[in-house]
Amino acid sequence: MSVKILSDSGCDLPIDIINEYDIDILPIAVIKDEKEYLDQETITPKEVYDGMRNGEIFKTAQVSLLSFVNKFEEYAKNNKSVIYLSLSSGISGTYQSAVLAEQEIKERFPESDITVIDSKAASLGFGLIVYEAARLAKAGETKDVIIKSINTYIENIEQIFTVDNLEYLYRGGRVTKTAAFVGGLLNIKPILEVTKEGKLVPFEKIRGRSKVLKRMVEIMKERSRGEDYSDQLIAISHGDDLEAAEKLKSIIEETYGTKKFLINTIGAGIGAHSGPGTIALFFLCK
Repeated sequence: MSVKILSDSGCDLPIDIINEYDIDILPIAVIKDEKEYLDQETITPKEVYDGMRNGEIFKTAQVSLLSFVNKFEEYAKNNKSVIYLSLSSGISGTYQSAVLAEQEIKERFPESDITVIDSKAASLGFGLIVYEAARLAKAGETKDVIIKSINTYIENIEQIFTVDNLEYLYRGGRVTKTAAFVGGLLNIKPILEVTKEGKLVPFEKIRGRSKVLKRMVEIMKERSRGEDYSDQLIAISHGDDLEAAEKLKSIIEETYGTKKFLINTIGAGIGAHSGPGTIALFFLCK
């Protein structure tokens, strides 16, 4: 493989894809009771979701500057061409740490070939971009071709989320305490999106779980611009709620005749903020 693809655990890709395409993943830190764990390495999403259901509080920390410096130095010393794709800068400071590390390494290793790209995406929306980059890298495409494809994905990816409990968004500062309380009483399920600037923002409220899943599929049509979803790879990630993810998949299959899906659990790095029961949908609208 001529180009190495690096990412972080916020991409939520299944381990079989990570292994098949030899993607190098840097873990996001998850903090519980002042003890630090590493997403997917020393703590699992299941442990985090079960803990949150029991009232435990989890925090996260971005991939450290030192971790980036060490990783980039490793590839610079081996004259390896590298693309690092980061979790959206609108959600995490990871991208800025990577940029600082890139600058430091290039001062010490002027011939190093490291490119840092802000995915402006999260979870499997981010994962689809990393997946495409890794697929092209494995096929032997040039760095320029890979970066062009990455930018196309970033410009056209649609990222729709819903959460089962507003309390977790309140803890993360996304909604007020009053909104979380009233939403719980009225069974309100917000629909949020990651904007083209990479920020997670709410844009609609629906009452009831089944209605919100149907509404997410309707949004696909509203944003389609004539897009044919039947042969597109649609990604769905979930906060320890495979049943709801499969239900959303079935609605999409029935509505658009879609044949290819990528479904996986939302990792601890993002799930610690969104909570159990989160459902996220990702698709392209060119």
